[in-house]
Amino acid sequence: MPLLETKNLSYFYQDGDQRRFILKDTTISFEKGKFYTILGQSGSGKTTFLSLISALDEPKEGEILLEGQDIKKIGYEKFRRNDISIIFQSYNLVPYLTAVENVLVAMSITDNELPDNHREVAYNLLDYIGITKAKADRLVNQLSGGEQQRVAIARALATNVDIILADEPTGNLDEEMEQEIVDIFKRLAKDHNKCVIVVTHSNEIAKQSDEPYYLHKGVLKHE
Repeated sequence: MPLLETKNLSYFYQDGDQRRFILKDTTISFEKGKFYTILGQSGSGKTTFLSLISALDEPKEGEILLEGQDIKKIGYEKFRRNDISIIFQSYNLVPYLTAVENVLVAMSITDNELPDNHREVAYNLLDYIGITKAKADRLVNQLSGGEQQRVAIARALATNVDIILADEPTGNLDEEMEQEIVDIFKRLAKDHNKCVIVVTHSNEIAKQSDEPYYLHKGVLKHE
């Protein structure tokens, strides 16, 4: 059984008698241990698709299933809190907190029990993705863009969920830093059995994923 799947997923705007489809009859499945990309031009509906599978928006038609169960029945808020983590292009970190504090906040909002040594776990997560303890104790707005994106990834990992979603996570980074972030995503899928789904306009990132999909005129196709 897939970890996450969509069945006949559609999203549209009603314009008089006409429906303008952003997504149309999209059926796709995602598994653990794989790095997926959703590729498409600006305005193609990539972010809409991500919003639907992350329960930030509701489909007009169709279902989104987590291990066979409709996420609507699970409850959108509960699904967001316990089953997925989202990494944004703009990082969405709390600027007046340190890097490690940002990770600790993420740990505290799930229903999962906090480990006794949660601060140590947070430091270890940051170290794993390339943030030293010295930098972990800095306010996040004192870090570079690439470092802030690493903190955002560590924050996503802190909730210990199986599904990591990312919306143009390298859009603000140079090529070298982009590759380092992509390498982290590969590692999360291969070494830690995560399901990583990245929305991007970059063909270079798509080429490195296990399963690249292309979204065009509301239709999602395997590349």
